[in-house]
Amino acid sequence: MRKFYILALCLIGFQTAILAQQKKVTVEEIYSGTFSTQGLDVLRSMNNGKQYTVLNFDRNTGISTIDKYDYKTLEKVETIVSSADLEEVENFSSYEFSNDESKVLLATEVESIFRRSTLGVFYVFDLASKKLTKIGNDKIQEPALSPNGEKVAYVRDNNLYMMELMTGNTQQITKDGKKNEIINGITDWVYEEEFAFVRAFEWNSNGTKIAFLRFDETKVPEFSMDMYGTEKYPSQNVFKYPKAGEDNAIVSLHLLDVASGTISMVDLGNPYYIPRIKWMNNPNYLSVQTINRHQNDLRLQEVNADTKTVRLLLQETDDAYVDITDDLTFLADDSFIWTSEKDGWNHIYLYNSDGELMNQITKGNWEVTRYYGYDQNEDKVYYQSTENGSINRGVYSVESSGKNKRNLAVADGTNNASFSADFSYFINTFSNATTPPVYTLHKALTGKKLKDIKDNTGLLKKLEGYIINPKEFSTININGNDLNMYIIKPQDFDASKKYPLLMYQYSGPGSQSVNNTWYNARDYWHQVLVADGYIVACVDGRGTGYKGRDFKKSTYLNLVKYETEDQIAAAKKLSERPYIDENRTGIWGWSFGGHMATNSLLKGNDTFEMAIAVAPVTSWRFYDTIYTERFMRTPNENPSGYDDNSPFNYPELLKGDFLLIHGSGDDNVHVQNTMRMIEALVQANKQFEWAIYPDKNHGIYGGNTRIHLFNKMTNFVKENL
Repeated sequence: MRKFYILALCLIGFQTAILAQQKKVTVEEIYSGTFSTQGLDVLRSMNNGKQYTVLNFDRNTGISTIDKYDYKTLEKVETIVSSADLEEVENFSSYEFSNDESKVLLATEVESIFRRSTLGVFYVFDLASKKLTKIGNDKIQEPALSPNGEKVAYVRDNNLYMMELMTGNTQQITKDGKKNEIINGITDWVYEEEFAFVRAFEWNSNGTKIAFLRFDETKVPEFSMDMYGTEKYPSQNVFKYPKAGEDNAIVSLHLLDVASGTISMVDLGNPYYIPRIKWMNNPNYLSVQTINRHQNDLRLQEVNADTKTVRLLLQETDDAYVDITDDLTFLADDSFIWTSEKDGWNHIYLYNSDGELMNQITKGNWEVTRYYGYDQNEDKVYYQSTENGSINRGVYSVESSGKNKRNLAVADGTNNASFSADFSYFINTFSNATTPPVYTLHKALTGKKLKDIKDNTGLLKKLEGYIINPKEFSTININGNDLNMYIIKPQDFDASKKYPLLMYQYSGPGSQSVNNTWYNARDYWHQVLVADGYIVACVDGRGTGYKGRDFKKSTYLNLVKYETEDQIAAAKKLSERPYIDENRTGIWGWSFGGHMATNSLLKGNDTFEMAIAVAPVTSWRFYDTIYTERFMRTPNENPSGYDDNSPFNYPELLKGDFLLIHGSGDDNVHVQNTMRMIEALVQANKQFEWAIYPDKNHGIYGGNTRIHLFNKMTNFVKENL
């Protein structure tokens, strides 16, 4: 017994010494890149399927290179282009090959417009002649090389242009483009944000035609934001933003005949939205997806580019809404693969070229989360799914008949594959909550690992010097549902003690915050708090994703109602645990999560003592048409759905400590949301804290902004929880 007692004392002393040597993560380190991971940037397979390219950037010299590697050996074959050899280009941040890989499009001096849209200076580099050609005279948007690499189309000042690379001759295709009125070839703000694409034009397979969308924003209401800048007088950013129930842009489809320059409008029967266009392999046929305003009637239509006739290939309807994806893939004969939730889970379907269902390829109570492609030579469909648990992602193959499924990369965690062009190989990126990204080479047919490419053991070694506490994954039964949850406890956790609880969530439709993947910046911030004695928990409630259609769409017409009920119930249930201090419970979130944090503090004022809301929606009447109406319909159709869960309609419920944060230049969730909440709380004579970050957008970043923001949040938690 004496020996055991001495050994126990030694172990305690050893653990204490280790703890003393480890240091706490700081906000400054998080947002200075101390914990950044190594990866393979802009990874692309070459057409031969035997080699791949990666964008490399040397931080010491500032030189960018596109380097080619061999799949089989992983050895570098050559540097395709280096900015050191280009007098006009200091460095480049992205690249695209022409279809025949004879030319490469280089992006430089790129600046953001909104979430996905950018302006930049672009060049085309000819790999044979080493000639560098600048596209246009000014910054442009969304350049795309023709299939033969002889021309490039792009957008400038809302008009579509086409340039011949050999001669430099440039043709202005459209002439009616005008800011806040007419847009050709790129999307308007709401399409970019909610349908997740910017380039709204596409070359056909032989480069003889370009299909493009035209947006008439004339009747869309304008939104304006003061931009304070550094000058004596602020400027205004004025742009078209359709809020729920307001007019959207009138969108139309047009076809350009490249040889003649003739533009034809295609009559689609006045569709409300056109969220996708995609040429088939046959250069005379274009696929167009249209959807109604309620977004519950999606139609895939085929356009004959010669006759301009239209026929319906497929129609998807839903009692709630139909999601738009990029999973449509045309096979050699223009039969096609499509994903759908129509059996209750997202799965892969095969249709013939006439739109007749040939087979449902995948089935089961799990979700296909990514479709990678189809190898017709081996009859293999490659995809990612949740078959090994909704918080995990595995890579699989299956025949088009749905038979002979094979597990390719299914270790618990997140597996994501990048396949070679001929489906000989794939590079798998794996991470989980304890393993930063690891890159490995695999044989596609079998999944056999061939080689290790890159890992982040250096980061793991660095983290040994820090107090890092693991996520404990589990489920919690709330309101009849087993909800995914993680909880993080302090390193010296003692079940006989009481700890304050901070809950984090996002909660938006189809989202997932509880996932088995490596840390992001938010996770590191949670480590800051846990190291100071807080318990952090995250629960994905009703309406979140990857647990089937019915679970995701259960919040339809009542955004944040059931989600709030689940967070309040989860907090109460966690508070029943003996080590949770039920009088010290907080919640925080950003954007949709900020709305949720606000609602939880107000409607759960007997449960939560503190909340932080960053860039929150406070009324869905203020948010955009496409997102809001997808889940709520219009305000006229569903007024109670909009108002019963808008926190500025019940500010008198505030009892706890509240911190409200927003960027004044937020083009997405306008600062109007926070200003209305502030005014409601003031008139209810409720004290709270708030911060506005001048000119910052929805991400609230730039310079020291994130450091300031998260230090403010840290201090607020420590002072009030």
